[in-house]
Amino acid sequence: MTAPVNRYFSNSRTFRRGKVSAGLLMYRCRGGRLEVFLARPGGPWFPHRNHDIWTIPKGEVERGENLLEAAIREFREEVGLEPHGPYHELGSVRQRGGKTVHAWAFEGDWDEREPIRSAQVEVEWPAGSGQWSVWPEIERAAFFPMPQAREHMKVAQQPFLDRLAALRPSGAGAGARLGTCADAHPGAPAAPPYSFAQKSITNTSPNTGFTSRPNSW
Repeated sequence: MTAPVNRYFSNSRTFRRGKVSAGLLMYRCRGGRLEVFLARPGGPWFPHRNHDIWTIPKGEVERGENLLEAAIREFREEVGLEPHGPYHELGSVRQRGGKTVHAWAFEGDWDEREPIRSAQVEVEWPAGSGQWSVWPEIERAAFFPMPQAREHMKVAQQPFLDRLAALRPSGAGAGARLGTCADAHPGAPAAPPYSFAQKSITNTSPNTGFTSRPNSW
């Protein structure tokens, strides 16, 4: 069964009207360094841009919806992965254009041999042409060491990285190992060179079963 998609007129601002989003920042500790999971939005806009565009998987909060529940739901729909708590609150940031983004961090992993599964959106492109094509809301995802994450992540969302690195969870369980990652400590040495191409995965599953919720990214 083909997943339903939302239509977006490129010369309209209705697609980007939501003012509050929520999402999750998944992290892991590999070789003593902290890595974070980021996603690159799909669509015909900025096809060659790779800096100040990657984002935490997030989406619009529905009216009356709990922020954390919205973040969990959107993470599932954006990348097709199942998150697991505990979740560590990272607060909120305000992006250009006025959108407020709330975030939580959780420890998790992803088999990078598996493609992500993302919701779809139908876009009129070029604007006003009457020509429509279907794009994944998220076209790629990857784990980045912290220095490289800062190079690719939207500038407005980068405070989430600082707040994640400052976490000092106590006790056992998920998140307790964050303090053992070198990148989680101020003044930690820079991570060794990172090969982006080895860890990015292109969305290859156009019919995902997820209903698209327009996201202002």
